Amino acid sequence: MKKLCLYFLLACLSAALLAAAAAGGAWFWVNRALDLPAEKVEFIVAPGSTPRAVARAMKEAGIPIWEDGFAWLARLSERDKLIKAGGYEARAGDSPWRLLDRLARGDMVQRQITFLEGWTYAQFRQALRANPDIKQTLGDIGDAALMARLDSPIKEPEGLFFPDTYVFTPGTSDFDLLRRAYQQQQQVLAEIWAERQPDLPLDTPYEALILASIIEKETGHGPERTRVAGVFVNRLRLGMMLQTDPSVIYGMGERYQGRIRRADLQADTPWNTYTRAGLPPTPIAAAGRASLLAAVQPERHKYLYFVSRGNGTSEFSANLSEHNRNVTRYILGRDR
Repeated sequence: MKKLCLYFLLACLSAALLAAAAAGGAWFWVNRALDLPAEKVEFIVAPGSTPRAVARAMKEAGIPIWEDGFAWLARLSERDKLIKAGGYEARAGDSPWRLLDRLARGDMVQRQITFLEGWTYAQFRQALRANPDIKQTLGDIGDAALMARLDSPIKEPEGLFFPDTYVFTPGTSDFDLLRRAYQQQQQVLAEIWAERQPDLPLDTPYEALILASIIEKETGHGPERTRVAGVFVNRLRLGMMLQTDPSVIYGMGERYQGRIRRADLQADTPWNTYTRAGLPPTPIAAAGRASLLAAVQPERHKYLYFVSRGNGTSEFSANLSEHNRNVTRYILGRDR
């Protein structure tokens, strides 16, 4: 009987020692720094990932994580319910616990992409395709289909995405970024339209966007934006052709090779403001806030013409004879 009790005590002691060893080993694994292949290793957690799927994503990125252990750690700590999808990084010195805590807090790495003022929609899409941190989902989707996904009443995407710098996490989709830029444009346009002058020859915010895109392409000199806007507003009031070269260039598409010839000014397209009166049917580029504001708050003056001085600024005139003299001076290089 004594031997039986002794065996039982020894068994209990062994079990306790094994449990203690297991607990110690688990504690050691949970808090031990991982042997990373680099100072920082990035990985992406897909939406709806289980803790095991997260561990698998880390392993595929080169992080030597124990999948079963990480999954149990996440569940026992109840952090499995807090893991957020997005882009993360493991850093030198990180332990499994520190990694799990970062995932639960949503401490993601960030990237940024900049869409420039004056860019066309095609340039927006090219920038998205060229960025390796952006998930490509749009493929060859058509313009009308894209705008339908955005719930936009306008089928043409040109000019409808606000030029700005957008911060995102790796793995964000191209559509999500375009949606943000579209929503930002709608918000900015609504704010600026509410500040418009009361007697503008513009009936809708979209028309203001079209005019702003022309202003954006016509001048890079900030102080002149409202004056250039005033020229086009004066022409619209009088029913004059806008005769703006950037819209002609836009209508030429790939035919434009750096020069506009007389034949190009005479070749009719929906965007040729030398052959068609009024505003073109769509914007010709992405307009920034300053150009949008200039379109709805143009300078009040009598100018109907302007010509580039060749230094980034323009010479303005109120009649054709003055304009011709300015063309002779600044374009042809003659004083008379």
